Amino acid sequence: MFTLKQVINKSIQTSMKNGVMSSAVKRSFSTLGGINQPKSRKELSESFLDGTSSTYVEDMFANWVKDPKSVHPSWASFFESSERGVPAGEAFMSPPTLGSSVATKATPSTYTSSGSPKQVSDSMRLLLLVRAYQVRGHALANLDPLGLEVKEEPAELNPAKYGFTEADMDKPIFVGEGLISGFLTNKQPETTLRQVLKRLKETYCGDIGIEYMHIQDREMCDWIRDKFETSQPVEIPDKEKIKILERLSWADQFEGFLGLKYRATRRFGLDGCESLIPGMKAMIDTATEDGVESIVLGMPHRGRLNVLANVVRKPLPAIFNEFNGGVISIEGEYSATGDVKYHLGTSYDRVTSSGKKVHLSLVANPSHLEAVNPLVEGKVRAKQHYSKDTEQKKSMAVQLHGDASVAGQGVVYETLHLSNLDNYSTGGTVHIVVNNQIGFTTNPKYSRSSKYCTDVAKTIDIPVFHVNGDNVEAVVKVCKIAAEWRQKFKKDVFVDIVCYRKHGHNETDQPKFTQPIMYDKIAKQQPIIEKYSNKLIADKVITQEQYLQMKNIIHESYEKGYQDGMKHVPNAEDWLESRWEGFKSPIELGNPGRTGIDQELLQKIGKVLYTEPSGFEVHSTIKRLLKEKKDMFDKGTGFDWATAEALAFGSLLLEGNHVRLSGQDVERGTFSHRHAVWHDQKTDQTYAPLTKLAAALGKKDAAEFVASNSSLSEFAVLGFELGYSLENPDALILWEAQFGDFSNGAQVIIDQFISSGEQKWMRQSGLTMLLPHGYDGAGPEHSSCRIERYLQLCDSDPNKIPPKEEAERKQSQHCNMQVLNCSTPVNYFHALRRQVVRDFRKPLVIATPKYLLRYEKSFSTAKEFSNDSFTRLYPEAFPDQINKPEKINRIVFCTGQVYYNLIASRESNNIKDVAIVRVEQLHPFPFDLVAEQLQHYPNAKAIWCQEEPMNMGYWNHIYPYFISTFKHINRQADITYTGRPSSASPAVASHTLHKLQLENFLSNALTGQVGSK
Repeated sequence: MFTLKQVINKSIQTSMKNGVMSSAVKRSFSTLGGINQPKSRKELSESFLDGTSSTYVEDMFANWVKDPKSVHPSWASFFESSERGVPAGEAFMSPPTLGSSVATKATPSTYTSSGSPKQVSDSMRLLLLVRAYQVRGHALANLDPLGLEVKEEPAELNPAKYGFTEADMDKPIFVGEGLISGFLTNKQPETTLRQVLKRLKETYCGDIGIEYMHIQDREMCDWIRDKFETSQPVEIPDKEKIKILERLSWADQFEGFLGLKYRATRRFGLDGCESLIPGMKAMIDTATEDGVESIVLGMPHRGRLNVLANVVRKPLPAIFNEFNGGVISIEGEYSATGDVKYHLGTSYDRVTSSGKKVHLSLVANPSHLEAVNPLVEGKVRAKQHYSKDTEQKKSMAVQLHGDASVAGQGVVYETLHLSNLDNYSTGGTVHIVVNNQIGFTTNPKYSRSSKYCTDVAKTIDIPVFHVNGDNVEAVVKVCKIAAEWRQKFKKDVFVDIVCYRKHGHNETDQPKFTQPIMYDKIAKQQPIIEKYSNKLIADKVITQEQYLQMKNIIHESYEKGYQDGMKHVPNAEDWLESRWEGFKSPIELGNPGRTGIDQELLQKIGKVLYTEPSGFEVHSTIKRLLKEKKDMFDKGTGFDWATAEALAFGSLLLEGNHVRLSGQDVERGTFSHRHAVWHDQKTDQTYAPLTKLAAALGKKDAAEFVASNSSLSEFAVLGFELGYSLENPDALILWEAQFGDFSNGAQVIIDQFISSGEQKWMRQSGLTMLLPHGYDGAGPEHSSCRIERYLQLCDSDPNKIPPKEEAERKQSQHCNMQVLNCSTPVNYFHALRRQVVRDFRKPLVIATPKYLLRYEKSFSTAKEFSNDSFTRLYPEAFPDQINKPEKINRIVFCTGQVYYNLIASRESNNIKDVAIVRVEQLHPFPFDLVAEQLQHYPNAKAIWCQEEPMNMGYWNHIYPYFISTFKHINRQADITYTGRPSSASPAVASHTLHKLQLENFLSNALTGQVGSK
């Protein structure tokens, strides 16, 4: 037997005795021996130089002793050779990350007494050099078409670092069979340093730079090596080259045609990165050959029109019509405002060059770069769910990025962080960076701290293929490999196309204000189409005449599309996907649907909710809650908020509607109220009652329920769920904030997509946002969900009051989104069901309770769940306990939990001349119901009471609606605010001051007098 230290010491002695051990080898072995010499930060960052892994090797040896198959074959061979007495320094075999996956055992030529230790040392040094190129070769890759960057050779790529001199360049070095990958040796037992360096530079320092050695999985690293470490450079067939040229020509002429026809129009062209188009098309062809049937694209404005025309194949007349001022619009009172052409999305089927069909959809996006990323992932995940694509092989996401935004926008990392989470993974995304080497006007050295804009990829162990954008064949190659990687490993991958931007930020911008040297270079740059066509003509792949004929055909196609665009009539149906057929637009008569369920169904769902599974150890608190839940259903009273929610979910599932609830801690609920997922207290196995409904009730067509705790992200997760909701309307998709005010971390999604998406892009969504809200004396944080921000985004006109008979339907269909604050569990139940049972979709924002979750006076009865629909406004609940309507002096309108404060205060003070009305739906505003209440109490002064400060909450939103209502019923407009005073902070920190404020505004609302101080 031997010890690791003995092996190491012998290795050092053998190498030192022969005087051939380089400083790098000494350092590597000495650190393995436990001598931890100080290292520079740069050395520590390179794993092949960092030998402080003795504990790891010790563990491997212990595992090998127990089971030789438990370690990589190369280590098994090393340990076996050492056990047989081979000198430790000569027992070295192909390490886990080099050469083939089959280890080469030590041969007599390397360890017999007649063998030369010099051979072993040369091989060792050569292996370290190879490893260096695999890790750092990309640093010398020829990536910049402009040649602006002056590159310094990393020290570890210099053979001198390993003791080699010019005299060693052509000396034979023994490598054995398989010790070094065959691409370096032509599978010969000997090679030369010159031969190895030539192939290393061709592979790792050409027009492609590969970053992959940070990946922890050996199989993945070996797969990438197999793709690039070929014995000879792979030759592309002439037929393939002509296809690349044709695709490149379509891309190039598209930009030229637009520049000619629309010289003064911003189009954010692809000039300088036209190779993206043949690259993307090759990637799509490769993916479809491997089973992909649907691809969802997300991208910024740069090159978007070219992608629409030449990748997605949006009809040219439609594109040119948009340039000519055509817009998609719905006639009548409601109309869509549309968006600029380089933000628009679309959806088409296209046939690949091999005849396979693939569905391509490009998600519409705002100017907020990278904000569309999570929507794309959510949409793909939804496609996989509805098509039962459990292997995630049929639907794929493709994200395009800019170099400045992919490095600068935090949502990129937030979205990447979802990629390996069970309920958010999409089986890998192909990321393509159009790397212009500039932001708007900012150079990379001022816009990022990392070397590459793609360094965020390293956080999730995925490869990055950097490629020179002027080498279109290299772009095509890495795009194909990226598609193969995604289908093989179901992991993300980055393709970084280093290129340039021919014009400024847009075609009317002057870039030389800030980048004079770069744009001097660009002005002299030969266009890629000229480079590639000249090369193919020179190589006799195509003749000059054939190329000109190709160009003429393409130009004629663009000209015909332009002429047809003059008379093209946009069709709103082009913007709707098949699953949305039958759903009503805002000008069509919608059906609000019935939200109540019958009592028999209620009891059946209830039994599943409160029944403990056998052999499952439920937490004692949950046991108590289940007993209380059973009592609810037995007695028909006391239905709390969690039960009402579960009844809504369960009934929708049984009707075939998918329900997905996502957000931080949603399985249990922030306030320990939901318990949608139980954990066995002994095994930690989980049980979700709502997933058992189908089996318990014999409903094979019931849909799937998913409750999923998300990562600690608002921006990406809310965007993900919004994307998910866009795919299929027959679903209730909910995102819950841990606390309501955390939603402001996703403000971009709310502003740019949720509140305005339908009007800009004709895309309906029924996404529901649950925002815990309520003033309970907990301080500035978590009291307010900032409801005023959502109300400010609402689009209804307070001066337009619809006819009473169609108020609810017309308002609901014409509004951009709904905002609610429910005061009872049953109304919350009806609100959730209403989202799905009607035949149109609108986003829903609900200020959900905290204190009321356990407040019994807010609870509902079983019979109320059979009511027909959601209640937009609750009138006075106890008319028998107050004066007759004509003797009511004050009518207090309110919403949410403050209602219960008002009721308690009115009762304790024995006030009889005040009626209290709850407005459950803040938007669309219930003009008709508010008018009824004002008319019912003809002598009452109107009060609006809220618990939020005056400059927050509902007051500023509802005031003009009330004024219009007064005018509509010919009554003098007069409504007074009561609530907390205006404040910069949402709430006070002192609980004593909180109570004092509450007492004061309650007294003011009910009596007109401020309470005692």
